[in-house]
Amino acid sequence: MRHDGGFADVSGTRLFYESVGDGPALALLHGFSLDTRMWDEQVAALAPRRRVLRYDMRGFGRSAPPSAPYSHAEDLRALLDHLGVESAAVAGLSMGGNVALEFALSYPARTSALILIDSMVGGIRWSPEVHAPMKAAWRAGREQGIEAARELWLAHPFFATALRRPAVAQRLRQMVGDYSGWHFVNRDPEQSLEPPVAERLEQIAAPTLVIVGEEDVSDFRAMAELLARRIPRARLTTIPGAGHLAPLEAPAAVNEAIAGFLDSLEG
Repeated sequence: MRHDGGFADVSGTRLFYESVGDGPALALLHGFSLDTRMWDEQVAALAPRRRVLRYDMRGFGRSAPPSAPYSHAEDLRALLDHLGVESAAVAGLSMGGNVALEFALSYPARTSALILIDSMVGGIRWSPEVHAPMKAAWRAGREQGIEAARELWLAHPFFATALRRPAVAQRLRQMVGDYSGWHFVNRDPEQSLEPPVAERLEQIAAPTLVIVGEEDVSDFRAMAELLARRIPRARLTTIPGAGHLAPLEAPAAVNEAIAGFLDSLEG
């Protein structure tokens, strides 16, 4: 099985990536404060039949922090160019899901499929219950430092089910502990799509699988239903007992859903 990785100097930055396997390409995009390690079980399960690419997005993991205006979707396009990948199925968790959506809207011909897991949707307002703990983490970062921000971030309700699983909690705390915290104390110059994703869902042409944890917070469950309703070729799968981090909390169920979806498109 082919396995390569390292650092790619693309799009004015340096991105850490790993590519495992051969066959149709699948790109995996992590959530905020996480990194490539969140996808360990997905790579192990899916790489035997396809080329699985995972990378640390700008400002996370081992990739360089932002230093100028940029777009995560453009970073993905540049990385695919660097690796000679013409088109890929793109899967993203949470923040990574919104990046996948922006990529699919910007590069429809290069998006063979979309897999949106507990996904954000740009342009949707958060409920006060979900937004207030986020604001508290950022405020703590500015006023008390990165470690205080990390602790408040981990206390957010959308991590509750993950933290009840000792093995998952250990991995989550390791990734968040290794996260630089750059975004907590800096103004992020990321350039999002305008108009935002929420106003353009009907334009998405790629076949789409929407996955959501049964116990995720209400905002993400509502966004999953919105995605499944408004994206023309979308289907919705709910993962029983999982919260916001379904790929970590219920990897076998998520892997089965992803593999079944991709196999149905290729068959």
